[in-house]
Amino acid sequence: MNIYVGNLPYSVTDSDLRQTFSEYGSVDQVNLITDKFSGESKGFGFVEMGNNTEADAAIKALNGTDYKGRNITVNQAKPKSDRPRGGGGGRRW
Repeated sequence: MNIYVGNLPYSVTDSDLRQTFSEYGSVDQVNLITDKFSGESKGFGFVEMGNNTEADAAIKALNGTDYKGRNITVNQAKPKSDRPRGGGGGRRW
């Protein structure tokens, strides 16, 4: 199961997330989202866990909890096709 983790402190690393989620089961992959220009964290990421029971346990245990000073959001990630597309935002002359 792919898990969305939001409202993360900008100082959190991939290994921090892996360690936290591994307390609930096997972590297949961690992907912390960073700004492509600065390389700084954007404050959210994804954790992939192969066992859905373990993933559900992690979501229930961690959602809304204090993680290094911030209350994080943890839930099942939505597939890309289910997310609304972003608005234009480009210049119009």
